Amino acid sequence: MADLDDQKFGKEFQATVAPAVFSTQIRGAGNLDWGMQNRLSHILNPDTGRTVMLAFDHGYFQGPTSGLERIDLNIAPIAGQADALMGTRGALRTSISPGSQCGLVLRASGGPSILRDLSDEYLAMSIQDAVRINASALAVQVFIGAENESRSVRNLTTLVDQGYDFGIPVLGVTAVGTTLVRDARYLGLATRIIAELGAQMVKTYYCDEGFEDVVAGCPVPVIMAGGKKLREEDALEMAYRAVDAGAAGVDMGRNIFQSSSPHAMLKAIRAVVHGNANSSEAYELFRSEAATV
Repeated sequence: MADLDDQKFGKEFQATVAPAVFSTQIRGAGNLDWGMQNRLSHILNPDTGRTVMLAFDHGYFQGPTSGLERIDLNIAPIAGQADALMGTRGALRTSISPGSQCGLVLRASGGPSILRDLSDEYLAMSIQDAVRINASALAVQVFIGAENESRSVRNLTTLVDQGYDFGIPVLGVTAVGTTLVRDARYLGLATRIIAELGAQMVKTYYCDEGFEDVVAGCPVPVIMAGGKKLREEDALEMAYRAVDAGAAGVDMGRNIFQSSSPHAMLKAIRAVVHGNANSSEAYELFRSEAATV
């Protein structure tokens, strides 16, 4: 029986004070379970709803990409500057310290290499392994308009269902092939479908005209994909325009790890996303940081 001799019963109930209401700036997350909101907050800053993700999952279909020859030497030293890392379970287990405090977004779909039709994907890992790794989210490609569109949608919905069982959110990634135009009409279609089918975040490309409409039409956070390697000033301008149009941040890979100074570029991107710096200010920061390395 419990010893109650020294028990002091609570008395400071402050009955006139209304119960605390916890809110988040993460778009569309208000009705999600506590665990899923908690995992999202490891990726998207709950105060701003924004993120800087560092992508290095390219090897899952194109092998040893330039800048990713040694993930332990090229990515691991700068990983701590990102809010979240986007990689494969193989790369995380072999090349990233388990002491990392970043959010972890695991690539969960795969199949064909660059030698085949990339839309021919299946789910490539189990939800149990995602829990084992302590993933903050799972990423799956969705090929709207491609040959295997329906299968990729099935991959997404299967993963969303499994994610609800374990409290793990899903990042749906719009995959644009060589025959599809990256304009607002297509991107708006793809992002909306992905969100409507249950993804808690969407990653998509930037378009010069109408990107604000793409973002407005998507009820969950839209994260801009970095895409092909650009000059540093151009990549920073693209990031600035995307965030200014409402994007919840960026997921950049080649524009960081293929930069002349990845450390400086990552810091400049953070200034745009979290510091509201414009592209000129961010580029000056990049040049200053790069000069000190």
